[in-house]
Amino acid sequence: MYISRVIVNNYRCLKTADVELNPGLNIIVGNNECGKSTLLEAIDLALTCQLNGRPIQTELHPHLFNSEAVADYINALIAKSPIAPPAILIELYFEDHSALAKLKGINNTVKADLPGVSLAIEFNPEYGDELANYVANPLLIRTLPIEYYKVSWRSFAENPIATARSIPIKPSFIDASTIRNNAAASRYVVDLMKDSLSKDQKVDLALSYRMMKDAFLDNDKVRGVNEALARKKGDITEKSLSVSLDTTSRASWEVGVIPHLDDVPLMLVGKGEQNSIKIKLALESSADSHLILIEEAENHLSFSNLNTLINHIAERRGTRQLVITTHSSFVLNKLGVDSVILFHRGRAITLKELKKDTQDYFMRLPGHDTLRLILSERAILVEGPSDELIVQAAYRKLHGKMPLEAGVDVISVNSLAFKRFLEIAVLLDLTVAVVTDNDADIAAVARKYQDYMSKSNIRIHYDADEKCRTLEPQLLKVNGRPAIERVLGRTFASDTDLLDHMQSNKADTALKFFTTQEAWTVPGYILDAVG
Repeated sequence: MYISRVIVNNYRCLKTADVELNPGLNIIVGNNECGKSTLLEAIDLALTCQLNGRPIQTELHPHLFNSEAVADYINALIAKSPIAPPAILIELYFEDHSALAKLKGINNTVKADLPGVSLAIEFNPEYGDELANYVANPLLIRTLPIEYYKVSWRSFAENPIATARSIPIKPSFIDASTIRNNAAASRYVVDLMKDSLSKDQKVDLALSYRMMKDAFLDNDKVRGVNEALARKKGDITEKSLSVSLDTTSRASWEVGVIPHLDDVPLMLVGKGEQNSIKIKLALESSADSHLILIEEAENHLSFSNLNTLINHIAERRGTRQLVITTHSSFVLNKLGVDSVILFHRGRAITLKELKKDTQDYFMRLPGHDTLRLILSERAILVEGPSDELIVQAAYRKLHGKMPLEAGVDVISVNSLAFKRFLEIAVLLDLTVAVVTDNDADIAAVARKYQDYMSKSNIRIHYDADEKCRTLEPQLLKVNGRPAIERVLGRTFASDTDLLDHMQSNKADTALKFFTTQEAWTVPGYILDAVG
């Protein structure tokens, strides 16, 4: 049993998201604040009706709602064109499995006859009068009145869900960022350990813990302390005062036992080791889980330790559905790019949505450059290392800082692969510029990129002078031989000799332009690309 599709509306940073999941492995990659973590949290919330380990009704706060949706609501009130208060909706669509028959129906946004669950946090119409008073002066409103909201947890068969036991798909959510202190980290690991113990082992541990408490009272020194306290009867209270260990239910072995590694308390070992143990324990102890959600497994881990952990995840996942978020190209390549979901502003695509030859290209390509494209705020694609250096230098000359400082990534790509990267840019609405040679055939360049010329998020930059077909003659044309000689620190008998040198030493020439303090002019088409 697995989740085939997730639809999220107005939850945190996800105003809208529609993600189709693979039955087995799903690697979600995307920039910071794009909603990867929010997506995992939303899935877990819809399956458990809990947030931060507590019922969602007790965890409601205004910032759960998408800020853009809230702003639209308030602006509509100010404009005296009121709209319905924003509502959060999370829908999970399951595979059509016989064990999920009770959840099957068409009560979902796409009217698909499938098993599934929906969790809605919406305005309770019983508070209509109160809301009217609250929004009477919309200029004073900053947040939503969540006191007037209710939580509805239902199946696609339109039946209310009372507890998570009603949903056969069980999640295991591993998010180290939610473990905010040492005590919580220990408790988290103990909870995972509990799941890996048999019923008899749990009973034996609880009994041993209670016997240890009883033995505490038999200790001679403790007995002496209690006898001394007993002699104070009447001075402090009319009842006998003594000390003992807590034997109430809140002091069970789960609270008193602390995990150790090589006799060192867990909270005192490195964070990378802690995170690795949490993930491995969850994989081992979640045999009854059908879904494993892992938030950025690479946190705090060295390359070698990450390699070990990723191998462990790949081997121990079994047939369970796994959704893992990452910024690491290593994780992407190790687990398989065929399972990658590219996530950007709530839009999710897989390689299956690309053309077949483009799919095959990215299946063979290491994921580093693919991730760089997805994770950049803006990307500039160039043809090689020399072009990359010149574009970097041009950006610094124009803006006074390096491109990466502004979230702009200059990526060196084989020119034959430009269009493959642009396919991803179109699907994810990424802002991308291409800097390319004209190769003495302007018409061919225009034909090559004709499908992208009208795209608002894509710009193709090249010089129209066919006599200057590549970067080096372009630099010579706009700077002249004397200026370039000053940059290179040597003289040449003619323009032809200079150009031969530049073309035979492309990288060294570009590096001279990158590091020089001499004045030089950026070719116009490159200046347009970095502007």
